[in-house]
Amino acid sequence: MDGQGGRPARLIHTEVTTEIPVHLLFRDEAAPAPVPSGSAVVARRPGTGEQLRPRHRAAGAVRVVPEVEAGLEERAARVLPGAVGVAAGAAGTAGCVLASWWGGALPSLLAGVPRLPDVAGAGPGLPQWAACAGAGALGLAGFAGLARGRAGRAWVLGLFGRYRGTVRRTGLLWVNPLASRRRVDVRLRHWRSDPMPAAAVDGVALRVAVLVVWRVRDTARAVLGVEDHETYLRACVEVALARVPVEPPGAGRGSLEAAEGALTRLVARETAPVGLEVFSVRPARVEWAPEAVGAVPESPRETSP
Repeated sequence: MDGQGGRPARLIHTEVTTEIPVHLLFRDEAAPAPVPSGSAVVARRPGTGEQLRPRHRAAGAVRVVPEVEAGLEERAARVLPGAVGVAAGAAGTAGCVLASWWGGALPSLLAGVPRLPDVAGAGPGLPQWAACAGAGALGLAGFAGLARGRAGRAWVLGLFGRYRGTVRRTGLLWVNPLASRRRVDVRLRHWRSDPMPAAAVDGVALRVAVLVVWRVRDTARAVLGVEDHETYLRACVEVALARVPVEPPGAGRGSLEAAEGALTRLVARETAPVGLEVFSVRPARVEWAPEAVGAVPESPRETSP
């Protein structure tokens, strides 16, 4: 006891006491608010042989998809048969020749052509120049608008910054020469990726190469919705591998098919808004990551196609 004030002596001289109001001890507490948990980094304890176990996002996490214009959908562009362009170009060329003859601007070699009237006294004037300019514009538009459509390829047309349609026809066509053209491959495509980081069910680091079967379904969204739809597809595959666990080398066929189904559904759902159609995302090669090789030294596994 302290002799001066009758208070008990402090056992810990650095302690600090704070008075708590009595009503706070008995008030009704609301449900505790959820506290978001951040990503944790688990270090390796030296001398124990433990491996790093990276934390992955939960399967139900939401990934931000690009915002695509609501009315942006593929539609057929207005084009004409290539014969129309060839005819217009030939007519324009012939008109330029006739306008030059009318103005007396043809070379002297053509002066002696039979059945060609002599107009040597006439000089090029405003009517002759106007006729030559009109014929030249017709010929230039006819030949400049010619395009060849090929099977498995499409043209995405734009005019003054607006989408004007997609051309999927084959053969010689005539397209508005003022429209911009972007060629798109719409065939069924197979893409085998380089080894990407992934993780097994227990968190051990892996390297996985996947085989993706996909195609462009909506050319307008694939070309105008994102800057590069192939780069976006690769990013979606990388994110899917970070969210879906893959069985390590030596696992059964059933576990591989389960991972393939989960990866395919996830990538197909996130690439659909940009006009891509994904048929399968299959782990083609699974191997241990360099930091995990020391603990589990096994050869990589190549799956059968």
